[in-house]
Formats: sequence, structure tokens, C-alpha cells
Amino acid sequence: MADGPWFWCLKDNAVEGPEGCAERHRLGPFATREEAEHALEKVAERNEKADAEDRAWDRGERSS
Repeated sequence: MADGPWFWCLKDNAVEGPEGCAERHRLGPFATREEAEHALEKVAERNEKADAEDRAWDRGERSS
């Protein structure tokens, strides 16, 4: 297949090209198929980071 863009389709749970599932079901775009394959891991990492920042904010901690 040609180079990207690649998307993770939440409906199909699969990596797809631009002609894949509807935009509302996509994560991406990603430059490589491999990046798209790890989309859900990236989402989980970002959510955990945001949750940790929220917990720190709630405790009154401020980052510089």
C-alpha cells in the first residue's frame, strides 16, 4: 500500500487508509501504518498524563 495518511478506525478496530471508515470513527491521521496500529496505546498514555495533571491541579500543585 501507499504511504499514509493512515487512520485507526474505532468502528472496525483496524488500520485503514483515507477511503476507510467515516471520519467520525477515526483516530489520526498518522504518517505510518505502524503509528496507526498503536493509536489506542497513545490515547491511553495521553489520558493517563492528563488525569495525573488533573490530580496534581486538584491538590494545588502547579508545574513550572
